[in-house]
Amino acid sequence: MARTLLLRNTLRLVTMDADRREIEGGWVLVRDRQIAAIGTPADPLPPADEVMDMTGHVVMPGMVNTHHHMYQTLTRVIPAAQDASLFGWLQALYPIWAGLTPEMIRVSACTAMTELLWSGCTTSSDHLYLFPNGARLDDEIEAAQLMGMRFHAARGAMSVGESQGGLPPDRVVEDEDAILADTQRVIETYHDPAPLAMQRIAVAPCSPFSVSRDLMRNAASLARATGTMLHTHLAENASDIAYSREKFNMTPAEYAEDTGWIGADVWHAHCVQLDSAGIARFGATHTGMAHCPCSNMRLGSGIAPVRKMVAAGMRVGLGVDGSASNDGSHMLGEARQAMLLGRLLETPDNQPMMRAREVLELATRGGAAVLGRDDIGYLAPGMAADIVAFDLRGIDHAGAQSDPVAALVFCTPRRVACSIVNGRVLIREGQFTGHDPVALARRHNELARELLEKV
Repeated sequence: MARTLLLRNTLRLVTMDADRREIEGGWVLVRDRQIAAIGTPADPLPPADEVMDMTGHVVMPGMVNTHHHMYQTLTRVIPAAQDASLFGWLQALYPIWAGLTPEMIRVSACTAMTELLWSGCTTSSDHLYLFPNGARLDDEIEAAQLMGMRFHAARGAMSVGESQGGLPPDRVVEDEDAILADTQRVIETYHDPAPLAMQRIAVAPCSPFSVSRDLMRNAASLARATGTMLHTHLAENASDIAYSREKFNMTPAEYAEDTGWIGADVWHAHCVQLDSAGIARFGATHTGMAHCPCSNMRLGSGIAPVRKMVAAGMRVGLGVDGSASNDGSHMLGEARQAMLLGRLLETPDNQPMMRAREVLELATRGGAAVLGRDDIGYLAPGMAADIVAFDLRGIDHAGAQSDPVAALVFCTPRRVACSIVNGRVLIREGQFTGHDPVALARRHNELARELLEKV
């Protein structure tokens, strides 16, 4: 018999549906994995096996993280990389990451997912492109299954090392035939194209400066033959642009098109330095982009013109990026930074500055579209039961009750009081129901010390 759960008495129910309805005092009924009904205070409350009182809580769709490197939680605030821009930052960290082990991949993924879930994220992608010492993509997929998070695992790769003119050390690159074979393996083993899938795979060579043109083209062919999506880094900073022009005599957008990396089945991370022609071409083909404002500021990369991209037709979502270039995995915090950073761009007189609801839409519906999902990102009957609730009765939101939805973004970002993924309550009254974050952090710190001691 189907299990039902009713969330009632919300301060505000933010649906993000086609009409962007916000229902004061609204309720939502979950049946097994899906949303069964949504109602107003005037509608009769349906019976349910469990009822949760959401008095004082803003309830909304779980947020969708479109770009991350979860293993980087092991190398936050490394002194040698604290003040470097992208290429110098990578060169400082590659030798450390060469020491990663399978357990480090699993534990760091659990740590990142703990942070994400606490921050209101219920679906995350992750771009893992280093596989030293027997590590496999399977290691973080196991972590996602343990944590109960909806997960898009991007099988990354690097194949062009320093000896061939690439950026990464030779010891962390792979043979291209082996990359394609293992990518095929993980797709066949783990990819679930069905609606409400908890697990999907993306094909994800790391970047134009760490793989060959042949691998980019062959990866695109593999993804399209298997019905999977494509993901990489692109146009992240000025050095990225210079490399593309010197190496390929093309802009990053031209190179992406030349190798088959445009279309509704593609999303690129960053695109900070994408030129107007590139934005127009990506928009015309509905190519996606993961906007990572914290990382872009941390590395001094620049400001992505998000509104221009959306207006052109690009699909845009938010990404926290790796925790060695953001040093945190807080989706609501990322939304806040997206709003604030967007306000630094010149705004025409007849348009408002970047708005709170605008970035919340990027974090929910936008992220779902970027990952090619039509079953997450908003609340409506038949959608996945991925729901989060923020308690606004505390001191951080005192005086902000005139607009509790905007308060989520304008005020200090909070942890969720409740998180439901696939109909399962993972966080209740601010506490995880299935694991101990304190014990997890203890083991994570032991492994982080071990990783640094190897260098």
